[in-house]
Amino acid sequence: MGKTAAALALVVGIILLCSYLVKRLGPGRHLQHQRLKVVGSTAVGGRERVVIVEVEDTWLVLGVANGQVNKLHELPAPDEPTEPPPASFQAQGTSFANRFAQALKHNAGQTLGRGKER
Repeated sequence: MGKTAAALALVVGIILLCSYLVKRLGPGRHLQHQRLKVVGSTAVGGRERVVIVEVEDTWLVLGVANGQVNKLHELPAPDEPTEPPPASFQAQGTSFANRFAQALKHNAGQTLGRGKER
């Protein structure tokens, strides 16, 4: 009974090690010279997205919906990197609680500053 349990533990350990290595060293992790890169995306509906894709030195703005991809705009890629988020959104720490509290404070200031009463 002890040999069977040890063999089973060994097999489970090997499976866990292999899955970790596949996630860590899997395909597509070390591609430095990619010709296609997703710069950013945002949802504009339930299943619709606007995606900015960089192909060589060109940015393509694409509309992606159910099985359809439409080119909305094409522009040259900027030389400098995109701007970081405003300082008010940069988290003091890396915890979710700090970022969430900061976002709540920021949003509360915006809604109260518009003159709307609660």
